[in-house]
Amino acid sequence: MGAADIQVVWFKRDLRVRDHEPMAQAAATGVVLPFFICEPDFWNQPDSDPAQWEFQRQSLEDLRSSLAKLGAPLIVRTGDAVTLFQQLHLRYPLARIWSHEETGNDWTFQRDRRVRAWARSAGIGLTEIPNDLVVRRLTDRDDWGAISKERLSKPVRLTPTSLTPVSADISPGPIPTLADLGLSANQRTSVATGGESVAISTMNDFLKGRCHGYEKRLSSPLSAWDGCSRLSPHLTFGTLSLRELIGRTRRIAGQEPAKRFSLKAFEERLHWRSHFIQKLETEPALEHRSYIPQFDGLRLDPTSNDLAAERFAAWAEGRTGYPMVDACMRSLLANGWINFRMRAMLVSFASYDLWLDWRPTSLHLARAFVDYEPGIHYPQIQMQSGTTGINAIRIYDPVKQGYEHDPAGEFVRKWVPELEGVEPAVGSAIHEPWTLAGTFHPPPTAYPDRIVDHGEAVAHAWKQIDRIRIKATHTGQAAAILEKHGSRRPPPARRRSR
Repeated sequence: MGAADIQVVWFKRDLRVRDHEPMAQAAATGVVLPFFICEPDFWNQPDSDPAQWEFQRQSLEDLRSSLAKLGAPLIVRTGDAVTLFQQLHLRYPLARIWSHEETGNDWTFQRDRRVRAWARSAGIGLTEIPNDLVVRRLTDRDDWGAISKERLSKPVRLTPTSLTPVSADISPGPIPTLADLGLSANQRTSVATGGESVAISTMNDFLKGRCHGYEKRLSSPLSAWDGCSRLSPHLTFGTLSLRELIGRTRRIAGQEPAKRFSLKAFEERLHWRSHFIQKLETEPALEHRSYIPQFDGLRLDPTSNDLAAERFAAWAEGRTGYPMVDACMRSLLANGWINFRMRAMLVSFASYDLWLDWRPTSLHLARAFVDYEPGIHYPQIQMQSGTTGINAIRIYDPVKQGYEHDPAGEFVRKWVPELEGVEPAVGSAIHEPWTLAGTFHPPPTAYPDRIVDHGEAVAHAWKQIDRIRIKATHTGQAAAILEKHGSRRPPPARRRSR
């Protein structure tokens, strides 16, 4: 094969060899050059965190090992994507670049536009292939369900048995460390491990055993750690294909009736995941502005308001005086993961109790989540903040959440040691420490009083939010948003009746 046959497989957030359509098509077309670009500017964006790079770095090491076994090493370069493609093209004239479509943050959106423009000017083909159920250039949300079903009907793409490398003398290049990228040391004490081999092992562990009772265990931070799949960072970084995961889930549900209900609930969450990513794919501006523009500027901005700055710091550091909120935030900052209900509670508390603008809140949580997925993150933050105009307002009472999901205070005691002195007889009242005068040994002098009164704060927030939502309904804004982004599936009760 000549130089004109060189096919670059540009790995981004698809760090696997199984069910990798761009690699399979490139291998069937010509000589394959597996390529990954580490972009320092990306890792200096305000939504990036060293723990996320550590997960990706582990995944790259695993990918490099897998590709080496296939005969074509992973080439890693650090710098600007367009510059590096230009340099690569000068040495190895490229025929085509293959990649998966990516629904990332605005930075990656603009990067991909620049690469496409360069490829056109250089006369190089660039083929982007759907990575999951998200549909690029979707003209009507009515079609999304049918397209998703059609994609899932396709068999998982087999890994090529071998790859023909470009040249034996091309240096694979080092995978950068945190220091190489100018990033601070990773402060997390316990985070997920990256890599396709870990993803497959975690998937098997969940589907073969841990999935039992999934629908009952996912709400409490005590049971969710083992009860949830823990596959979210692997889906985020693409060490596991969504199509393979859904296919395996369906097969096991069909083979093992005792798991069927739990796995059906799990599959529902996987479809929900793609439904939300589709929102950002359809309207990338949702990363920066509210669905309804009237919500922009309504809440307090911690970057320009002293009261908001104090409230934001207390929330972000886990010292609001509400034990369940603080325990969840501290656990998240340590582990890089917490279950969905507690994520929603954290957003609810920041948005309604503290009346903080969702954008600074979203950036703090983006950095905290090792499984940060922009397509889920920004539409979800806005939904939990009440700015979509089409979703029910969900305000989580942090005390009620504590009673329901940590009744004995086990989770709170672990992450808020200031409250360890609460007498066991007090029980779940640990979720309301302001009511426990005289029951501490010694008194919890280090734990702050509650930052706001939940009832009073929520009453104020509800009034402000409802005023704008009513206006949005009357002016047709809400109907337009529903048409553009709303699910076409019937409500759960109707689905069950069918």
